[in-house]
Amino acid sequence: MRIALMVVRIFFKAIVYFVQISYCGHSRKVTFEQAYRIIQNAAKNANRAGRVTVEVHGEENIPKEDGFIFFPNHQGMFDVLAFLETMKRPFSLVFKQEVKDIILLKQIREALHYIPMDRSDMKQSMKVILEASNRVKAGENFLIFAEGTRSRKGNEILPFKAGAFKAATKAKAPIVPVALLD
Repeated sequence: MRIALMVVRIFFKAIVYFVQISYCGHSRKVTFEQAYRIIQNAAKNANRAGRVTVEVHGEENIPKEDGFIFFPNHQGMFDVLAFLETMKRPFSLVFKQEVKDIILLKQIREALHYIPMDRSDMKQSMKVILEASNRVKAGENFLIFAEGTRSRKGNEILPFKAGAFKAATKAKAPIVPVALLD
């Protein structure tokens, strides 16, 4: 219901955001930072349109230098929007392959260099972990949902996937635990 509200309230702005985000994914003139700011602005407006309020506590615990990984619990489809709205420093994301070609998600993936993971293919999953690890070593920040899927039980955390922390340990990168509530 809330997603429908978002779409209705920002329908015309969404078309503009879609064009801007698509351009970011295909233009070499747009930096990662610029693409992130455009998408962040779209996320802020989408959250506002959906009447989603995001509160952040503990920002002082985020490492000062880039090259870290956020590991939040995963409650729903708004999780990434909450991160995009509130995180001042750009990040990329490892996400499930099943959504990689959904309109708008595909354009965001291309603009922010998100990495799709086929959770049923162990060999491909290892390649994704290595790519994320190498990019973190090079100074990029990432967001990885350690549970691997959304919890349908509110604030109850699902068991973490076995390989969830491998990218961080391989890169010897700081792990930033995050609790998403309600």
